Amino acid sequence: MLNLLSGLIGLVTLILMIPAVLPLLGALNWILVPIALFGAFIGLMSSKKSGQYFCLIVAGFGALRLFLGGGIV
Repeated sequence: MLNLLSGLIGLVTLILMIPAVLPLLGALNWILVPIALFGAFIGLMSSKKSGQYFCLIVAGFGALRLFLGGGIV
């Protein structure tokens, strides 16, 4: 059950990251990366790890976007 919840958190975060790719909306990733990391933490408590890995990939994508945008853009 926790794996499903983790995957759902990752999916919602990924969908919300789509507008954050646009210029001037990149600061939205400052909110979305911790949410994805929270989903990974939820997945850590599950016996299956696919939701955790998915959330870590989503958080990595958001962190890469923050890095490329200089943290703001």
